Amino acid sequence: MAGNLKGRHFLRLLDFTPGEVRDLLELSATLKRNKRAGVSGRALEGKNIALIFEKPSTRTRCAFTVAAVDEGAHAEYLGKGDIQLGKKETVADTARVLGRMFDGIQYRGFAHRTVEILAEYAGVPVWNGLTDEWHPTQVLADLLTVMEEFGRLEGLALAYVGDGRNNMANSLMVGCAKVGMDVRIVAPANLHPAPELVETAREIAAGTGGKVTVTDSVEEGVRGAHAVYTDVWASMGEESKIEERIALLEPYRVTEAMMEATGRREAIFLHCLPSFHNLETELSQRYPKIREVEDAVFEGPRSRVFDEAENRVHTIKAVMVATLGR
Repeated sequence: MAGNLKGRHFLRLLDFTPGEVRDLLELSATLKRNKRAGVSGRALEGKNIALIFEKPSTRTRCAFTVAAVDEGAHAEYLGKGDIQLGKKETVADTARVLGRMFDGIQYRGFAHRTVEILAEYAGVPVWNGLTDEWHPTQVLADLLTVMEEFGRLEGLALAYVGDGRNNMANSLMVGCAKVGMDVRIVAPANLHPAPELVETAREIAAGTGGKVTVTDSVEEGVRGAHAVYTDVWASMGEESKIEERIALLEPYRVTEAMMEATGRREAIFLHCLPSFHNLETELSQRYPKIREVEDAVFEGPRSRVFDEAENRVHTIKAVMVATLGR
């Protein structure tokens, strides 16, 4: 299971075949069952993992750390103030140094080119914890959550509602296409994903039985959806665009009415987190309309956001075990 991935980098799901994505999901499910049963893994025993964070994160940092420790590895956190990445030392030089000391490197930051350079020069597996263009470990967790809920992925419909140009929209479009799902990107016309990526995703879907739709119509986009997914309207580093995004995206806020509009009583709500769903954060108090989802949906019976968050551990563990394990 996923044994053919040894030594590979994990930068984006585009680099993996549908079969390899499914292998990773199956391995994730196995490792989750093992952890729940109290079975300890030793696949990464003696390994040292570098965790480079230009962008802070709750789930990515904790998931990589717990996943590494669960399998016997040591994880070392390297924040943007801890190393000279791109400041006094080139990314390529940092990669060559860390590759001599660590067995695997995770990067979470801004430019996707940075993680590509790390992969080019490190000489050890490099994993993308998030860049401006892609968030592949999150999508594996999303797919595992949907699979657990419905028992399959093929033919299921997922509607991503909000900013259609960000890393989550890109990654969900590709990830869902790889596993034969009907994925819809529901966004204002000026926030649609890049046409060339849409075409690539449609070519993938043509070979897996999936479907890719891009629309600005909420009604069309969510009709029949098994899962409705959203993300924050302004990502880290985009704070200056908050008011502009609110004006554009308010009609795309996930509400109880939107969930009902799916026409499916079994439809679930997904979110990669963190989420603005109430007024209990500093930013939401300053911008009360920034909430991309109603609190009633986020806290309601359709929400699977914390199952998703937990699944980050299991899917990240699968990626590390498959690419670095014994």
